[in-house]
Amino acid sequence: MNKEKLFESFEIFITFFRIGAFTLGGGYAMLPLMEKEVVENKKWIDRQEILDMFAIIQSVPGIIAVKSSVFIGFKKAGIRGAFFAGLGVILPSFLVILLIAHLLLSLRDNTYIQKVFAGVRAGVTALILVTAIRFAKSALKGYISILIAILSFILIVFLNIHPIFTILAGGILGFIGYMKYR
Repeated sequence: MNKEKLFESFEIFITFFRIGAFTLGGGYAMLPLMEKEVVENKKWIDRQEILDMFAIIQSVPGIIAVKSSVFIGFKKAGIRGAFFAGLGVILPSFLVILLIAHLLLSLRDNTYIQKVFAGVRAGVTALILVTAIRFAKSALKGYISILIAILSFILIVFLNIHPIFTILAGGILGFIGYMKYR
């Protein structure tokens, strides 16, 4: 591997390692940090590409953070980029879980620890909400997309329809709407 590829691999790994290391709350909480880092700071992909990526990764099984990082890494540097991005985003959690596993039994009943995690959950909720609002502003450009979003929300929240079916239905409705009103 030449120096340029080695540096690029290291940059991809470190970028996703930082995202993985400084995000609490799982994959959805990583999305705004990932967006800021790869769209705004690194400019590896643009906002439309990340929106499309988020739509695509929702429709396949797996861990959101891993799918997102692998997708972006692949876009940046092919298979090598996908590998280092995936490794980078997974490694912090893996290391932290190994450390916490030894302490978990003694800490789980601690009132202070429970309160800390309650606060962390509230903060993560805000991050997810901010991301949803940003995506809505970018993705909901016409009455068809707004109608699909409202219908999807109703199907998921009130009728307990699995999200994969609402994503597939949204894609079909979007295609029909595009074909009918183009």
